[in-house]
Amino acid sequence: MTTHPVLSPLQLGELTLRNRVVKTATYESMTAGGQVTDRLIDHHATLARHGVALTTVAYGAVHPDGRTFDDQLLIDDKTVPGLRRLADAVHVEGGAVSLQLAHCGGFCKRPASDGRAPGGPSAGWNPYGIMHGLPRIRPLEEDELQGIVDSFASAAVRAQQAGFDAVEVHCGHGYLLSQFLSPIFNHRKDAWGGSLAGRAALSVEVVRAVRSAVGPGFVVLVKVNTSDGVASGLELAESIEATRLLVSAGATAVVPSGGLVQRSAFFLMRGDLPLKAMIAAESHPMQKWALRLFGPFLVRQVPYTPTFFFDAALAMKSAISAPVGLLGGVEGDHTIRRALSAGFDFVVMGRALLADPDLIDRLAAGEAAETRCTHCNACVGEVGAVGVRCVLE
Repeated sequence: MTTHPVLSPLQLGELTLRNRVVKTATYESMTAGGQVTDRLIDHHATLARHGVALTTVAYGAVHPDGRTFDDQLLIDDKTVPGLRRLADAVHVEGGAVSLQLAHCGGFCKRPASDGRAPGGPSAGWNPYGIMHGLPRIRPLEEDELQGIVDSFASAAVRAQQAGFDAVEVHCGHGYLLSQFLSPIFNHRKDAWGGSLAGRAALSVEVVRAVRSAVGPGFVVLVKVNTSDGVASGLELAESIEATRLLVSAGATAVVPSGGLVQRSAFFLMRGDLPLKAMIAAESHPMQKWALRLFGPFLVRQVPYTPTFFFDAALAMKSAISAPVGLLGGVEGDHTIRRALSAGFDFVVMGRALLADPDLIDRLAAGEAAETRCTHCNACVGEVGAVGVRCVLE
């Protein structure tokens, strides 16, 4: 029996992965009080048990002000023991584990620690926070930016101390680093704005600080938008240039993605629009009402096609020296083979592995396995209600 090409080992920095399958960060909603829970540990251990090489724990806030809402995982000294238990559980199953490091910036419904409005690159509106009395975004000041850089580095060290094999610096999807990269949000006239080099400066400083903190061989992935998915946003040419800067600053590998949670959330997923499930899962009465009233106009559906980031990610792959993975619509045997044949170093899967955690086992057994995921995106609605899961279970 011929071994499936995705099952060949992959070397990233000092880390040898047993195959080329990475589970992308999909927010688990299993961190009540900002802490690691048994459900979160079991979720990632199960993925490793079924053959995933590197599973990514989603959205680890590097600072208390970096959480969009209260129950997101906060990477501080109190969470290290729980993270260690999680890493140990994944390692027992033969897998490796990465922690996504993020800061929400102005996309937030929590006031800052000092009571001020959420901070972003520039002044602007915060529709996500309107129902929580936080309609405005204030520009972050110089000392705050340096503090954020330090917070990313400290969070990376905590992940390393907890036994994690990698971290992923989140520079995409409209969170803080993405806000600075995007000309839609960043209107600064100082060294942190203007040209692409200025808009990329915060991401570059974060990656440089993380690399310095964890040492030369530890794996530092970066997730970047190939496109913001909206007019006048970050597009591929600038994204490639920014990614070159991130690789030069110390990134080990790149996960190309796209979309902004504030304006084009389903650009990064594609498929059906589960508004009813999202409304049902929303706990805040006013937010529920607003979603019911304005959701059909503000949340745009984007048609699904397999490997929907393929062309943009391939252009990035050809332009940079670091390993690049293919994310977005990787469904199973056929699309995995297409990605690896095109030169991608690994594949990054989300919904397919939620629907079929045993997909890699089936490929290893010689089956031309494909996911049963229908791209209904009902899992998005499930996140707020019961935690991330496939409704086809």
